Amino acid sequence: MRRSIPGSSFFNIYNHNFIRAAVAVPALKVANPAFNAAKTLELMKEAASKHAVLVVFPELGLTSYTCDDLFHQNTILEAALEALDRIREASKNIPLAAVVGLPVLIDGMLFNCAAVVSGGNILGIVPKTYIPNYREFYESRYFAPADSIHKQFIEICGIKDVPFGTELIFQMGEQPLFTFHVEICEDLWTPIPPSSFGALAGATVLVNLSASNITVAKDDYRKQLACNQSARCIAAYLYTAAGTGESTTDLAWDGHGLIYENGTLLSETQRFQYIPQIAIADVDLDRLVLDRVRQNSFRQAASRYKDQIARYRTIALPVPVPFRGVLLPARPYERFPYVPSDPGMRDERCGEIYEIQVQGLVKRLKASGIEKAVIGVSGGLDSAHALLVCAKAMDIMGLSRKNIHAFTMPGFATGERTLNQAKALMTALGCTAGEIDIRPSCLQMLKDIGHAFSKGVPLYDITFENVQAGERTSHLFRLANLLSAIVIGTSDLSELALGWCTYGVGDHMAHYHINAGIPKTLIRYLVNWVAEKGGLGNDARKVLQEVLDTDISPELVPGTKGDQPVQRSEDVIGPYELQDFNLYYTLRFGYTPTKVAFLSWWAWSDRTRGPWPELPEDKQNQYGIGEIKSWLRVFVTRFFQSSQYKRSCVANSPKVGSGGSLSPRGDYRAPSDSDASAWIAQIDWIPDQAPPILPH
Repeated sequence: MRRSIPGSSFFNIYNHNFIRAAVAVPALKVANPAFNAAKTLELMKEAASKHAVLVVFPELGLTSYTCDDLFHQNTILEAALEALDRIREASKNIPLAAVVGLPVLIDGMLFNCAAVVSGGNILGIVPKTYIPNYREFYESRYFAPADSIHKQFIEICGIKDVPFGTELIFQMGEQPLFTFHVEICEDLWTPIPPSSFGALAGATVLVNLSASNITVAKDDYRKQLACNQSARCIAAYLYTAAGTGESTTDLAWDGHGLIYENGTLLSETQRFQYIPQIAIADVDLDRLVLDRVRQNSFRQAASRYKDQIARYRTIALPVPVPFRGVLLPARPYERFPYVPSDPGMRDERCGEIYEIQVQGLVKRLKASGIEKAVIGVSGGLDSAHALLVCAKAMDIMGLSRKNIHAFTMPGFATGERTLNQAKALMTALGCTAGEIDIRPSCLQMLKDIGHAFSKGVPLYDITFENVQAGERTSHLFRLANLLSAIVIGTSDLSELALGWCTYGVGDHMAHYHINAGIPKTLIRYLVNWVAEKGGLGNDARKVLQEVLDTDISPELVPGTKGDQPVQRSEDVIGPYELQDFNLYYTLRFGYTPTKVAFLSWWAWSDRTRGPWPELPEDKQNQYGIGEIKSWLRVFVTRFFQSSQYKRSCVANSPKVGSGGSLSPRGDYRAPSDSDASAWIAQIDWIPDQAPPILPH
């Protein structure tokens, strides 16, 4: 992220460490390099018009892959060089890098090569490493493998000292995180693709020029290969295969282009098209680089192969980066990153998360030799879900749900709605239900410490609130002693991130936490999933729906608005849907606040402008950049400066998702006395308003 971004350029992907890349499948004629060069240039210009800085074309695309013995004709080889030189000359006025395929004759050997062209130069020539000669492939009849020659430089198209070899890394000067390595077709099909070493040598983007004829279901296998290589190398993988212009004498071609990022498919072409195609995606360089920083096994692999990696050469890529002006993402960002948007996948994930929580509790009960659980039930969201997990755990262990001793503990601010919901849920689930009025013990403590409330003064300060939270937890622990049970905690990941829990003897502590790995936005879906799929019966389903419709509140300050509490958590710490977004991209990826704000604005902006599909009714909330900035300031202050001491001694709880946990024994270790100034300073760079109309 650049500190100085003029005007609307904050709303530009390149200022947030993205690069836009493209895979192309041009129109093609067999053995007609002049035609093929012209069609290649058309797609280069189209990619540049879409602000891409890299475009990749198919293997041997300047001649066609299916030339067969025509590769033994000098005429076609010379025409291919003329086509390359034409592309080189035209590239002076096309602000991107292009990778094109052609045969290159060197010292009496023919090589299947990729040429990297940009700014009127040929920056490098990469030969194919593995030459297939099995089934329908007969490449050894024409081409030599890369290791047949050991030249580091060649002369081509009248240009001397052009870097040659497989151990080349191309790096953009204005965006040094963007580095790419090139391999060709069969290289990916081998046990150790050359791109594996390219990634260890620093390439964040891996490029594959392929021909790859199509047979039944081969497209799925291609996707598996590209997906796995991008994930294994923590890289983007750009793959493009030959299209329908190739010869169909014995084979067929589907023109399959793919762009993956660390195992995630970003974009692909449509197969079996009879027109030129281009697929574009925005690659998040931060995601790749920061994941490599975290994954020490990646560094260990680089160290293990350091001698081989030392042979790699880095070549400057003189492509101008379009930092100025508005350029919005070409990829969507989910408003709820912890919650899959696809209903089928969401159901699958909810079921898996539920089983993770249940398994964690079952193991803890069995290991401790305890068959009873004590839990406080407020009538709100978190305790409702924790109670559902307890019920399932007892079912798994073959124990009666009466072994769950659930207590609702009304205080000075408990409303009739939540109290009734708590009672109804405990009854519906068949627990041993109890009710303890904590007001007398709270009054005694307030009197003991000399608080004004005990003298009739309506002072609802933090002491007043925490006395109630502490009394509830104190009762639960003593009940656990009495009943030979363990206390089940209910606080969730969002509350731990924001420090929205009473430290020590409060909702911060338990013998075992159920929800500490699950954010608030996900808990809503979990409760709904269990209500609909859990087979709990109509009574439980009804009360769970009522819980879902209740405002989130600690109910520690007296007063109600109708049947809803006057005290709303989100009025203090911000909308959970925004804060969970902030948490995910801060904890999982380590993004800067400026980048988090940009992505949040993109996810939550008004998409009725432009070619976006209509949003579902449950996702109609919209937040402007100013509101996002304001609540992000709250998040970074609470997360980095004021709340870590609570997380440093949090109770045991199972990790649930790749989005991370905040347990000091798991994903996140941080000093309790850190300062948030660096994050707050970045927030000051975020604009307060977005331009009124932004082009897509």
